[in-house]
Amino acid sequence: MSKDFYIEILHEDKNCHARYGLLHTPHGTVELPMFMPVGTQATVKLLSPEEIKACGAGVILANTYHLALRPGSKIVKEAGGVQKFMNYNGPMLTDSGGYQVFSLTKLRDKITEEGVAFKDPLSGNKHFFSPESVIGIEEDIGADIIMSFDECAPYPASKEYMKNSVDRTIRWAKRGLAAKKRGDQALFGIVQGGDYADLRQYCAQELTKLPFEGFSIGGTAIGEPRLTEYHEVSLTLPFLPYDKPRYLMGIGSLDMMFDGIRKGVDMFDCVLPTRLARHGTLMTSEGRINIKNARYENDFTPLDPDCDCYCCKNFTRAYLHHLMKCEEGFGGRLCSIHNIRFLIHTMEEARTAIKNDNFLDFAAEKLSAFKTERGC
Repeated sequence: MSKDFYIEILHEDKNCHARYGLLHTPHGTVELPMFMPVGTQATVKLLSPEEIKACGAGVILANTYHLALRPGSKIVKEAGGVQKFMNYNGPMLTDSGGYQVFSLTKLRDKITEEGVAFKDPLSGNKHFFSPESVIGIEEDIGADIIMSFDECAPYPASKEYMKNSVDRTIRWAKRGLAAKKRGDQALFGIVQGGDYADLRQYCAQELTKLPFEGFSIGGTAIGEPRLTEYHEVSLTLPFLPYDKPRYLMGIGSLDMMFDGIRKGVDMFDCVLPTRLARHGTLMTSEGRINIKNARYENDFTPLDPDCDCYCCKNFTRAYLHHLMKCEEGFGGRLCSIHNIRFLIHTMEEARTAIKNDNFLDFAAEKLSAFKTERGC
């Protein structure tokens, strides 16, 4: 690893593989394990950079696919990189856009060895992503951590399809590494393979032969059953190096994050907290609630008395109910602040539990208290 990007594992829970550590990046050091809020278009929806920082965020994400289409990576580069463009003083990560390209089945052409052609869903213009062009876009955007271009195969997929897809992902990973020019960005490889044990192992072992600075577990949370998601993580982690960051992509539910942490995952991201918030669904210490429900109309208590966020310290459930029923933007903003803070605070508690060798008890107690009311 470069001198500006490396991981320190400071403690491993004696009862599982959960680990506490530090991730050093050119834009600061963050504690692990961590949840990373998603700022798809160089903004976390509805929130300012200062509000994200106040929630305790370390790394946040931007999306290569979306920024390549609007405003264009060259504009972000001209601005001085994504941190300066959006005025975020902290580490950032860009995904490769692979998930977006491969999920837009009706807008893309056939996948070839060279890459993928697809139509802009807004303008109809044609674009082409290759392993080399994606690295170029990510270097223009300038985040601290960038992702290799991979094929996110659908679920379910036949063994033959998945084998061809994994082989292509490995070849594309090598091409992306060869194209990389900047030395101040850490490039992560993405392990695919669906729920096929031998393909997960094969992909991980081939990618870990390459000089990536971290590894991601991809192809989860794309429609498969929850037990299959757990299984895919279990199939991958034993073959990832101990001394490099491990990132489970697209995960923001407590059960999946706790399962990943106990197995040794360091990093998580998801649009879930802000997406739920915009519809009035809130994560609390007692579970998910729908603040639009009539029961909150005259409830003048804090949203979550165990939460220290700006929303919970200053406003009541009745006020949030009023804002969301009236479709006021401030309501979505307050709900987003709370949901992001809830997940980040949960990670803070998880880190403390790991250092005290009681992560499994902490996770069990947290999940036991976390119920979901009807209407969420």
